[in-house]
Amino acid sequence: MQREIYTAEHEAFRETVKAFLAKEVTPHYETWESEGIVSREAWRAAGRQGLLGMAVPEEYGGGGEPDFRFSAVMAEEFAKCGASGLALGLHNDIIGPYLLSLATEEQKRRWLPGFCSGETITAIAMTEPGAGSDLQGIRTAAEDRGDHWLLNGSKTFISNGILADLVVVVAKTTPEGGAKGLSLLVVERGMEGFERGRNLDKIGQKSQDTAELFFRDVKVPKENLLGELDGAFIHLMTHLAQERMAIAVAAITVAEHLLDTTMTYVKEREAFGRPLARLQHIRFEIAEMATECAVTRSFVDRCIREHAEGALDAVHASMAKWWSTELQKRVTDRCLQLHGGYGYMLEYPVARAFTDGRIQTIYGGTTEIMKEIIGRSLLG
Repeated sequence: MQREIYTAEHEAFRETVKAFLAKEVTPHYETWESEGIVSREAWRAAGRQGLLGMAVPEEYGGGGEPDFRFSAVMAEEFAKCGASGLALGLHNDIIGPYLLSLATEEQKRRWLPGFCSGETITAIAMTEPGAGSDLQGIRTAAEDRGDHWLLNGSKTFISNGILADLVVVVAKTTPEGGAKGLSLLVVERGMEGFERGRNLDKIGQKSQDTAELFFRDVKVPKENLLGELDGAFIHLMTHLAQERMAIAVAAITVAEHLLDTTMTYVKEREAFGRPLARLQHIRFEIAEMATECAVTRSFVDRCIREHAEGALDAVHASMAKWWSTELQKRVTDRCLQLHGGYGYMLEYPVARAFTDGRIQTIYGGTTEIMKEIIGRSLLG
């Protein structure tokens, strides 16, 4: 089906992203995978190419273009490339909105120019060893000491955790407040008591640095409070829809891309004296996946358009996230099966997609949490 959500300007931007990936990412990706981290130069190159802070006003060094469809284009091209390590989407689509909507004028002038140039890499630290989706379980706490907050606690599974220069930390500022006693504090590289643990060894996304973070009596200046005191819960809920949409966009794109590569494979690969594509079972498998992808693409594109227009609600974003990521998981598994033994070899894109994509149904809110949000909206 013909897609109708993008204009010529979006497609021109797509060519820019493709050129960036071909020059700055693909040639270095195996090195990054083996080292478990991407080069900071890749971030600076992304800044020079205008791929960071696209929604940030020009006065702070950004692109001045808040249209989410540009982010969607970038998510699609990164997904096709399999470049999960260079987490520009996390930087632009998840952390960027917090800085844009919550930062004071002074904070914007202090943080956004580096955010847009690639000199300042960002992360958000919410998950703890004993608290994931349940914000009430957060134990990292900040004590008011007059001119600063004294921050203590730890976080885990933090994407960009090793590289990050600026970390938005979810911390308890009112002990008796539960989920509504949390605030967002910005911790910067070099603050005394801020330490990084090991770069976690994951089954996939090897080049994406994912770390443990530790805060031991970190003095966070009062001017590094982001948003309202004890307002983190509302702030987090407000911006989760965009995070989930970015994940959904990548998920359906990966599924479509793997389907395309698998169709090429089964046309060329022979078994019992004829191409696999001549076997009815193979044709049925391809037909089912193609139909599921087409239906999902239609819904996700509708959500992209609505989000770009400011009309997408959290429920439909949750629908897009859980359905497309579960579809990605199914399609990846089936495509690997159709590749046979070769599908288990890392030289084939489907093998890396199998391990890299498994996290999709977990981060950004698990499938179970998405269903709970949807069910609660329907049944109360």
